[in-house]
Amino acid sequence: MQIKGRFDHYNSNVMNLERSVEFYRKALGLTEKRRKEAADGSYILVFLGDEYTDFQLELTWLRDRKEPYNLGDNEMHLCIRVDGDYDAIREFHREMGCICYENESMGLYFIEDPDGYWIEILKMK
Repeated sequence: MQIKGRFDHYNSNVMNLERSVEFYRKALGLTEKRRKEAADGSYILVFLGDEYTDFQLELTWLRDRKEPYNLGDNEMHLCIRVDGDYDAIREFHREMGCICYENESMGLYFIEDPDGYWIEILKMK
């Protein structure tokens, strides 16, 4: 059997949904595509997307979660390619205070979202 898969979405659980939605809008230009709320209010799912692909970032908020998520060694990450002046975008992220790692020799850097998830930032191809 040969399976043909296609990326659909990536999930991150968040503590403050609106703060996270605003971060991804401001830092990366991602916008809300759809939202699903549990009838009993126990969870909210927000799917964010870009204007180039069908891939979405799912942010999950759980009402009963009180403590921050343990991200372990944080070896997994999302990667976003940005269009425009890469140096100006990096400076904007620096002003936001969200750059957590830079590797200029490799031409990349990482930003950290409000819950500690890392996002690699690369130039658009």
